[in-house]
Amino acid sequence: MEQQDTKEHSPEHRITTAELGPFCFARCSCGWRGPARRARSLARTEGRKHAVG
Repeated sequence: MEQQDTKEHSPEHRITTAELGPFCFARCSCGWRGPARRARSLARTEGRKHAVG
């Protein structure tokens, strides 16, 4: 299941989250992918940090 982050980011960094089994990870339209996490909130936070710099 994929979810788009509700906060707006620059067009180069469009953050989504995806689930793989019991894990969730953030990924970006620029190709970046965060580490798999059990907590969705942590994956979203890492995605936001990537998007802002």
